[in-house]
Amino acid sequence: MEAQNFKNHAKLVKGFHGLLFLMIVALIIGAVNHLIRTSSDNLYLAALMVLIAVIFLIMAWFVRSFPLKAQDRAIKAEENLRYYVMTGKLFPQELKVSQIIALRFASDEEFLALVEKAITENLSNKEIKMLIKNWKADNYRV
Repeated sequence: MEAQNFKNHAKLVKGFHGLLFLMIVALIIGAVNHLIRTSSDNLYLAALMVLIAVIFLIMAWFVRSFPLKAQDRAIKAEENLRYYVMTGKLFPQELKVSQIIALRFASDEEFLALVEKAITENLSNKEIKMLIKNWKADNYRV
């Protein structure tokens, strides 16, 4: 497996992020097209097709966002424990969740310095990741 770094740490699942999204978009377009062209006899069924297509789109969004939120909470707890072990204190309240999530990639040697820099300079998660020299891989993120 290739070593993880800033350029390759993002994960895209072709079947989910690509194929499923395209299929749902095609379903919505087809359902709306059918609704526009349908006769009054089939109006109810055509409207239901549009509704089902929109429901699929919303479901796909939440199927992705709920596990990410749970992972974000787990990462926050893990990194808070890591910070506590290193300093004897809990994470500073000034840190945003997005910053904490980015800091998980920092090695122990650069972690504390990056925490301070993230707070003082209000760094974005991308800026934090770009500053990391010794990347600690996170292969469990979905």
